[in-house]
Amino acid sequence: MTDSGRPRLQRKIDKLKRLVLELGTEVEENVKLAVKALGQRDAELARRAVDRDRAIDRMEIDLEEECLEVIALHQPVATDLRFIVGILKINQDLERIGDMAANIARIAIDLEADKPIQVPDDYFTMGEETVRLLRKTLDSFVNLDCNEAFEVLAEDDRIDLKKHKLHRDFEERLKEEPASRHALTHLFLVSRHLERIADHATNIAEDVIYMVTGEIVRHGKP
Repeated sequence: MTDSGRPRLQRKIDKLKRLVLELGTEVEENVKLAVKALGQRDAELARRAVDRDRAIDRMEIDLEEECLEVIALHQPVATDLRFIVGILKINQDLERIGDMAANIARIAIDLEADKPIQVPDDYFTMGEETVRLLRKTLDSFVNLDCNEAFEVLAEDDRIDLKKHKLHRDFEERLKEEPASRHALTHLFLVSRHLERIADHATNIAEDVIYMVTGEIVRHGKP
């Protein structure tokens, strides 16, 4: 690439970073909205979260097209190419997190229409920790901070432990409240979706490490 082409590429890369942050912010807010809808048993709030997922899907497509256009027109190499590849992967994980938020919102709608059941506080604690993990992941991207990204990898285990506890609680409640099996099963799926959100946040943290260092840390590779 000529020196004259470098400023144009940098402007494109800056735009990609801005689009990722806009998508990440929208996804984070929708996770919060879905968990809030569950807590308040508010079907209208949940429907808003489902509707917002359509906008998230459009943002994901737009960002992918922008990335492909930059690759085709500017033919980036080395660090620039690694950064754009990382953004493509982060884009996919953010879209999947958006899907999980919409799934939680749909469960909130089902539970509002179903037989009322108590929602343990552990679900909301898990939701809050998952949102914090996602926020830390996005911060690690903004700052291209590997230390913060590695913290995300370590903290993901806490989310897994909470899901396992909720699984045990779910099995106990099934024995005590067999008539509520349908509602309880839907409720337990919330913990599954929150765990998956944390997994996707972890994937993003791994991509941040790749963008900065070129090292692939998936599957325990140092």
